[in-house]
Amino acid sequence: MEESALRAMDAEQLREHGHKMVDFIADYYKTIQNFPVLSQVQPGYLEKLLPDSAPDYPDSLQNVLDDVTEKILPGVTHWQSPNYFAYYPANSSIAGFLGEMLSAGLNIVGFSWITSPAATELESIVLDWLAKAFQLPEDFYSSGKGGGVIQGTASEAVLVVLLAARDKILRRLGRSALPKLVMYASDQTHAALQKACQIAGLNPELCKFLKADSSTNYALSPEVLSEAISNDIAGGLVPFFLCATVGTTSSAAIDPLPALGKIAKTNNLWFHVDAAYAGSACICPEYRDYFDGIEESDSFNMNAHKWFLTNFDCSVLWVKDRNSLIQSLSTNPEYLKNKASQGNMVVDYKDWQIPLGRRFRSLKLWMVLRLYGLEGLRSHIRNHIELAAYFEELVSQDKRFKVISPLSFSLVCFRLLSPLNSEDHGNKLNRDLLDSVNSTGNIFITHTVLSGEYILRFAVGAPLTERRHVTMAWQIFQDKATALLESL
Repeated sequence: MEESALRAMDAEQLREHGHKMVDFIADYYKTIQNFPVLSQVQPGYLEKLLPDSAPDYPDSLQNVLDDVTEKILPGVTHWQSPNYFAYYPANSSIAGFLGEMLSAGLNIVGFSWITSPAATELESIVLDWLAKAFQLPEDFYSSGKGGGVIQGTASEAVLVVLLAARDKILRRLGRSALPKLVMYASDQTHAALQKACQIAGLNPELCKFLKADSSTNYALSPEVLSEAISNDIAGGLVPFFLCATVGTTSSAAIDPLPALGKIAKTNNLWFHVDAAYAGSACICPEYRDYFDGIEESDSFNMNAHKWFLTNFDCSVLWVKDRNSLIQSLSTNPEYLKNKASQGNMVVDYKDWQIPLGRRFRSLKLWMVLRLYGLEGLRSHIRNHIELAAYFEELVSQDKRFKVISPLSFSLVCFRLLSPLNSEDHGNKLNRDLLDSVNSTGNIFITHTVLSGEYILRFAVGAPLTERRHVTMAWQIFQDKATALLESL
């Protein structure tokens, strides 16, 4: 039989082609350091390399893989490269990959319990395991009124809890109160919350992103929050939602959860904690203090696909009151009714999320927890934090640079100082440094702006990163900084 004559799902053909694909991916990881970390192609490059219509007849897998090598990989930014230090990590692992493979192979659509009981029940069990490992309050366990659910991203997680909080208060006050609802967060909060506010139909002027500055290490000030709430109540508005962050995108800032939680409780706000990046560190006892106050929250989210060796996508959301989600998001058309659901004997995760369909994502997390164990995952987190501390030490030793904010988890924020003592020139100098470093293809970093200053971010988190990669990255920074300063 010709290789190209593929049937839809033939076991022996799957075995043959699956082996080839695994070999291809294994070879990719073996040679990943040979690729420029940041893709060097120009917009529209691929249109010039591919035909303008799909083939009429089947091609061979080998030809397709050859095209991947020659045409697709040049347009890939290699997030799993040991020299990837941009944004925040998006971990893959052997366990995560195997779980993803199994999920793809089974290819179930587990929107309700009856569509695949194991998909629902494994998710509840695994998220209870993780809640226990994170020392979360028992209110978040599935055995009580709350529970965990896997969302696609933290953007989806914050949207569903915002909708639940909105509908909860509108059931009490009536739909006419919608234009008066006020949401609070730091201006360092991820932009996903702003999008969630737009989708939820909130008054844009009442989605209040309160200013955080260097005096609080860019954390949300409880005093600023209290004042804003008091003023809004006095003005006849209805505060209803507070989002705090542990590990902000710009600088990994940590909002003070205990104080914010008290304010939220006093004013009857839904209190959501976004720890999309840093939540993974909650598994280490020595970093658990950063999450003190979580017991006051109504919902808590972390991305297992960021720093927890679980392939994208796998964003974990816990809530104390699952009925708030269900009341806001459930639908019950005739064609989905069944005895188990109608008898309230089971969880139907379709009512905890935006879409109906959902993948068997808990397989990935289950395999990661089983094949690495909690101690293996703790070692993974600790290693990256140690590497970040090492990079911060290197930066501190070079007087041409300045560390901008205290090290939080595995992110270092720093800046090349301008000899002209000009903020505008300093910003341009650091933009030029970032462009110069990234153009080498040897490493990839990203930036942010804090207090008007252009800041370089160095996020350690790729599974293959070792001390030697951090050392090499710092040498590139030094060399490019020297060249820029000499050109002045």
